[in-house]
Amino acid sequence: MSKRVVIGTHNKKKGIELAEMLAPYDVLVATLADFPTAIEVVEDGDSFAANARLKATQQALHLGEWVLADDSGIEIDALDGEPGIYSARFAGENATDEDNNRLLLAKLGDLPPERRGAGYYCHVTLADPTGEIRAESHATCRGVIRRAPSGSNGFGYDPLFEVREYHRTFGELGPAVKRALSHRSRAMRAIVPQLVALVSS
Repeated sequence: MSKRVVIGTHNKKKGIELAEMLAPYDVLVATLADFPTAIEVVEDGDSFAANARLKATQQALHLGEWVLADDSGIEIDALDGEPGIYSARFAGENATDEDNNRLLLAKLGDLPPERRGAGYYCHVTLADPTGEIRAESHATCRGVIRRAPSGSNGFGYDPLFEVREYHRTFGELGPAVKRALSHRSRAMRAIVPQLVALVSS
């Protein structure tokens, strides 16, 4: 029987990003796009951890597969941690990345760079085919919000999020650098050894 893990997302870019990290291991990677019967999990948790657990456990139980789900977003210091778990729908339920970025820039206004600190946060949960949580990890990546978007790589708030050490946004930095530095990559790297051991057993 093949070793397979389903990444609990319909987001193609996110799926590719995570699949590349698992490429060196003998683990097949699928996304929810490969399962027409996948359910739409209601993300009504009060934290990134709660939402990641909901997505992993409910989908795993429904599909009868190992499911790796993450919940991530951006927390802005000057906005007391907003948008946080509402990052994807900051500007409304059907908001685009551009809508969310515009709203964020409007809220930050003319604040100077030293008051535009931000952190990307990611929580990852792995559930087995019975829906039981078997492994979890989380990670952050600190940066500063630019006054205007720059670069076309990545997604979400990447064109606004400048990684201080590089003086470049995730939108400007290529996928290889983002894989090394991002909150999601760091959380994934932390969980991969457990994931490979669990799925292989």
